Amino acid sequence: MSYPRIDLAGATIAITGAARGIGLATARAFVEAGAYVALGDLDEAMAVQAAAELGDHAMGHVLDVTDKGSYAAFLQATTRWRGPLDVLVNNAGVMPNGPFLEQSDRIDQLTMDVNVFGVIHGMRLALPAMVERGYGHVVNVASLAGKFPLKGLAVYNASKYAVVGLTAATRLEMDGTGVSVSAVLPSAVRTELSSGIDYGILPAVDPEDIAAAVVRSVRTRAAETAVPGYVGLMANASGLVPEPVLRALRKVAHDDAAINGVDDSVRRVYLDRIEKQ
Repeated sequence: MSYPRIDLAGATIAITGAARGIGLATARAFVEAGAYVALGDLDEAMAVQAAAELGDHAMGHVLDVTDKGSYAAFLQATTRWRGPLDVLVNNAGVMPNGPFLEQSDRIDQLTMDVNVFGVIHGMRLALPAMVERGYGHVVNVASLAGKFPLKGLAVYNASKYAVVGLTAATRLEMDGTGVSVSAVLPSAVRTELSSGIDYGILPAVDPEDIAAAVVRSVRTRAAETAVPGYVGLMANASGLVPEPVLRALRKVAHDDAAINGVDDSVRRVYLDRIEKQ
């Protein structure tokens, strides 16, 4: 599939959940490529501070992705600042962990509202103008948990499976419009999102690795990019492995880390923050 080229030098980029972690690393990578980047985050002060540190090519703005009106205001502020949006990065997400039967309905709802409806709101608001102009790119930061289920992350798994499917389906609907929709699927990332969880032999990557994949997707327009790539291949192949064999492999890989490999004192800082949202 061929898409109109997007030149990052001078491009207008909007990123959600951009005040920390993957979002901030991605904003930095786009600024270094010469783009103008709007950083949206629930923590307005952090977004504004992060943008100030990135310089004249960045702007910070408050954003609650669960509120379509807030999302619309963020995108309107972005286009007023730098003109039509070239790239939207739906990155904002939450990752509560724990046994499924012990998680609260409220946190389950928050997980779906942020991780799924936040992405839906962004695409519904940004895609019409992109389609009208005949170019644009949306990157949804999903997770390899959207391909491979893990104990202790059931509702998070559900949300990321939803994002993977949503991305694939809307990509098909955008066929022929000049607009691309891609998913980036990280493994465990060394950010606050996974703080306090010991994933053992499962591969962990840095936010900068995900940022590089997001930026690269503007050039490749690949449907999915797993980070690291080999784990994506393994996740896709897991469905072909007999369940008894897969269960044995899971045990070796400590796939219960989100339940039994947790430093509660470290993890509690993150969980307390999202429970206040």
